[in-house]
Amino acid sequence: MRQSKLFTKTSKETPKDEVSTNAQLLIRAGFVDKLMAGVYSYLPLGLRVLTKIQNIVREEMNNIGGQEILMPALHPKDLYDKTGRWDKIDVLFKMEGVGDKIYALGSTHEEVVTPLVQKFVKSHKDLPLSVYQIQDKFRNEPRAKSGLLRGREFNMKDMYSFHKDEADFLDYYEKSKVAYLNIFKRCGLDAIIAEADGGSFTDKLTHEFQVFTENGEDIIFSCNNCHTHRNAEIVKDKQCETCGGDLEKNKAIEVGNIFPLESRFSDSFKFTYLNKEGKAQPILMGCYGIGPSRVMGAVVEINHDDNGIIWPESIAPYSVHLISLCSESGDIKKADELYDSLTSQGVEVLYDDRVEVRAGQKFADSDLIGIPQRLVISPKTLVGDSIEVRDRETGEETIVKIKDYVQ
Repeated sequence: MRQSKLFTKTSKETPKDEVSTNAQLLIRAGFVDKLMAGVYSYLPLGLRVLTKIQNIVREEMNNIGGQEILMPALHPKDLYDKTGRWDKIDVLFKMEGVGDKIYALGSTHEEVVTPLVQKFVKSHKDLPLSVYQIQDKFRNEPRAKSGLLRGREFNMKDMYSFHKDEADFLDYYEKSKVAYLNIFKRCGLDAIIAEADGGSFTDKLTHEFQVFTENGEDIIFSCNNCHTHRNAEIVKDKQCETCGGDLEKNKAIEVGNIFPLESRFSDSFKFTYLNKEGKAQPILMGCYGIGPSRVMGAVVEINHDDNGIIWPESIAPYSVHLISLCSESGDIKKADELYDSLTSQGVEVLYDDRVEVRAGQKFADSDLIGIPQRLVISPKTLVGDSIEVRDRETGEETIVKIKDYVQ
């Protein structure tokens, strides 16, 4: 991608109405644009990052048997009447349509996925089953002040699993934990699993995936003795309930969660299966959520410095930021040839070919955008048929022959 053709621009000014680091940097670097509180447009650079996170999530969900679907975001009220949640979900966006029909924008999809799967699952032979989607969710969030971490419209992967007994559910539940930890590791996040209150979903403990950071909204208590973690909402005293050890208090960002739903929603829809003896049995369910947009915000909160974002290579918008400081036609041609050679080899390159922009501004833009590797080609480096290679995270710089870099 030639930067001269990129319609977005970087900004030196920090948005006055944004208090979170992730929103400030993502807006300044041209990844997102704020439409209103809690609602953002994803610009070319930002959409590339979001898509990469989504694809990592897809791969890991597919690896544990998840089947991708896409469900409607507009829901009829009668589904929530069956589960009794129309007035219990306090963040539900509600609206009236033609013919006095009442609808909600999906904040979650238990009410939709349960009767959907019910149409196809009849026998024990149809179980277990897990389906997932990646779709925008809508929540009338009263505190949308944390950028991508707490939005009124946000991107979500929600998966739902269906099981014939507790043992089958627990087996899949443990597989999902491993898959989730894989996702966060691949996205450059060191996540831990914390026990949490199930809230309106279940009376059982649920599990959150948290990343420690001073900018976190959640409080997590950790036991250094047995290495268990719990959300502050369910911690009764200063001692670990598992081993009695002392607890350490830390701030964290929640990047995912999983829930044992038991038969809470299948019962509401009278959804059962026939066992081997032909008797109707209750279906147990699980729910598994990850917000790719929230992951994107969390990565920025944790991976940045005073100059800008530092993207992990796995989800960076481009692998290489090629910066040309050339002004003569012959040198510009060599820079263009380097860009063409890299792209022909499948290297993802953002090429700063802007002639009218000074070197200092180009370097500042590069640090702000945060692509893992910066290549500088200039009249000075071309004397030795070389380029300057700089690592965004470490700042280490080396001079490399062009022929050695381009294989």
